[in-house]
Amino acid sequence: MKFSLFVHMERLDANQSHKSLYEEFIALCEIADKGGMHAIWTGEHHGMDFTIAPNPFVTIADLARRTSRARLGTGTVIAPFWHPIKLAGEAAMTDIICDGRLDIGIARGAYSFEYERLLPGLDAWGAGQRMRELIPAVKGIWNGDYAHNGEFFKFPATTSAPKPLQQPNPPIWVAARDPNSHEFAVANGCNVQVTPLWQGDDEVQSLMDRFNDACAKNPGIERPKIMLLRHTYVGSSEDDVAQAAHELSVYYNYFFAWFKNEKPVTQGLIERIPDEQIRANAMLSDQVMRTNNVVGDARTVIDRLKAYEALGYDEYSFWIDTGMSFERKKASLERFIAEVMPAFQE
Repeated sequence: MKFSLFVHMERLDANQSHKSLYEEFIALCEIADKGGMHAIWTGEHHGMDFTIAPNPFVTIADLARRTSRARLGTGTVIAPFWHPIKLAGEAAMTDIICDGRLDIGIARGAYSFEYERLLPGLDAWGAGQRMRELIPAVKGIWNGDYAHNGEFFKFPATTSAPKPLQQPNPPIWVAARDPNSHEFAVANGCNVQVTPLWQGDDEVQSLMDRFNDACAKNPGIERPKIMLLRHTYVGSSEDDVAQAAHELSVYYNYFFAWFKNEKPVTQGLIERIPDEQIRANAMLSDQVMRTNNVVGDARTVIDRLKAYEALGYDEYSFWIDTGMSFERKKASLERFIAEVMPAFQE
């Protein structure tokens, strides 16, 4: 099983500048690259300081000059916000800039906050339909002289300018949860990204079951890869691990606040959630975060990841966005590289 870093800029208040956040983001990516991680993933979000990532291709172009080994992936671009000609061209240019290290993760999106600002009236079902039309069209444009007459896009014969360095195209990954998304990804020759979010290992097993079922329904297609994305923290002591569990509880309370799209947002920051409200949320308690996410000392983390490897996951992505300080993220990532990854070397 290979290991990657999943990372954005993030803030819950205005105490830190966007410039310093970006510098910390770069530092974490450089640690991952020098430490031998297989890939770095960063995504797309708009108008949300909770997850600052307006264009992953811009960020990856910068990372291409600051890293030398790790593959650089969009985790993920939001399909309904892209025209296939624009996505094909920008991705191809980025693939050239990063010397063929690009992977492209694509998702329907998760936040109605973004839908109502970029495509008012869009819902998750409609976003998924756009994704299903977008991916085959992008592949056609890369192949060249491709015309399209679909429900959402119509254009005459078009060839990507430029074409990607990787041929026939960079690997495409689909963020999948429901069985239909798994089946679409496998049938279209795409890899799959999954995350159980705050849920436990029963969901990790269920996601793999959905993937395996999709592969069984497409026996004529080479089995693609599947990546598991989980919040991860490698602690140095019991107190350190306990603090991380609480920080993840805070993070997920804000995640759901953004997802529900019910609280006021000012200057890109959502209204603060009182500490007593966070501690009263049993679904996202410290103990639930510690049990369900990969949080513990190095031995605990290794044992959890060995179980995921045995299930058949090809890649495990260390989701480092947690609301905790840069120093704590950095220390956990360095412990993961030094103490956890060696247990998986061939």
